[in-house]
Amino acid sequence: MLDVPGATSIECQRRIWWLAHQFRSHAGVREIVPGMNNLTVELDHAAPDLESLLESLQAGWSHSNAMAYPSRRIEIPVRYGGPEGPDLDEVARQSGLPREEVVRLHQSGEYTVFFLGFQPGFAYLGGMDRRLATARRKEPRLAVPAGSLAIGGEQTGIYPSASPGGWQLIGRTSVALFDPARDPPSLLLPGDSVRFVDIGAAR
Repeated sequence: MLDVPGATSIECQRRIWWLAHQFRSHAGVREIVPGMNNLTVELDHAAPDLESLLESLQAGWSHSNAMAYPSRRIEIPVRYGGPEGPDLDEVARQSGLPREEVVRLHQSGEYTVFFLGFQPGFAYLGGMDRRLATARRKEPRLAVPAGSLAIGGEQTGIYPSASPGGWQLIGRTSVALFDPARDPPSLLLPGDSVRFVDIGAAR
């Protein structure tokens, strides 16, 4: 694991994404997984010259052209509130803002996929307005519907498939976030820019 000390920054994450992109198909690398402030690399012990590969990975950090990392802009339609966002009122209560202002602030944000985790296709999104930071539920739900848009602390994300979860649910999308038959299976990838489009719902 290549671990970067200190606070998370978008520049640090871009370097991590760039390294993962450059070395994903490298001989001797079985799997490479970008995380928050770290990069996990699974090496093939039978590959020749692993020492040289490790040196290349470490050297790549200081020589990486982070700004050259390819990224995409993706818009996701969302219905906020109502039965699809049962915790919108709780987010409004904790933030001290009207529900309409919570929706406005959330859908006006420009988000960046920092990394994927928790379940296949679940993107941890940075860039949410800090006024919307909301504590997780004291008792997680046993079943969160697929496509649920949620807030957990200072991050927001979408549940790709039905699962237990403790984040506050503020809306839902019908977009498929993960499809094993698609290449790549995950709609959102590290480095992508994401915007949510409010398509209306009873609030």
